[in-house]
Amino acid sequence: MMKMKVSDASCRVVFRKHLGGSVLKGTVFNRWESVDTFLRLNSDEPAEKLAHLIRNAKAGCFAEGLIVQPVPLHSHIEVNGKPFHIEGVTA
Repeated sequence: MMKMKVSDASCRVVFRKHLGGSVLKGTVFNRWESVDTFLRLNSDEPAEKLAHLIRNAKAGCFAEGLIVQPVPLHSHIEVNGKPFHIEGVTA
């Protein structure tokens, strides 16, 4: 671990997405527009040490990794305890 003094830290994440289409017509869709992160720190540590800390935090952030890297999605659907397959839906 890095031995640094940080007296306060907070992070806020804003997700911007658009949900549209019709449930009844089966045209529902969602489109991601952006994700913004806002990190706020209070520390008297030197700027280069803080930059190193922040780079490590961003590199280890599960949310950022999921957004910036292609990740396989595996869907498993069951109805009444049995596998359920839907044409056109990727499993």
